[in-house]
Amino acid sequence: MEKMQTFIKAVYAGFMIGIGGIVYLSIENKIIASLFFCFGLTTIVIQNLNLYTGKIGFVKTLKEMPDMLIIIPGNFAGTYVASTLARAAHLNIDSLAMVEKKLDNSLLHIFLLSIFCGVMMYLAIDGYAKTKNIVLIIAPVMIFILSGFEHSIANMFYFNLAGAYSLKSLLYILAMLVGNGIGAKIFDLKPE
Repeated sequence: MEKMQTFIKAVYAGFMIGIGGIVYLSIENKIIASLFFCFGLTTIVIQNLNLYTGKIGFVKTLKEMPDMLIIIPGNFAGTYVASTLARAAHLNIDSLAMVEKKLDNSLLHIFLLSIFCGVMMYLAIDGYAKTKNIVLIIAPVMIFILSGFEHSIANMFYFNLAGAYSLKSLLYILAMLVGNGIGAKIFDLKPE
């Protein structure tokens, strides 16, 4: 039952990232769009949902790693539901150009940009946990979006919305997952 709850909370988290993606694509001004995208992560943190990029940096033992193998598919399912509902609602959003640009980038660049995003996600979650100040969630999220850093779960939403299902897109998502994890662990390993 505990594993099912982990999965369900991951689906909700993926769905909230999808909502963040919807609002991001709906607003022309990217600064304002990145600010409103933050609602997704803020909700995830406050509701204690399971987002891979918010959890991976805090995994302390190998025994906790199987949870990531439950959370990632749950996040994917949530982003898939959000993208399917967005298309069904005929929302005037499109991620195809964004996805094509990402897939035109080299795998190494995507991986490196993912590491930066992992750092920002770790700092967002850790900062909020220590202070309960939502500005410490909002600022790192805006930074990663405006800097073009790669967030694996947000990209799951954008790829789902664009219908970009290929071996190449899967490889890019895997590189982002690994990069986000490494970036998060960089700051988790710092001396106290």
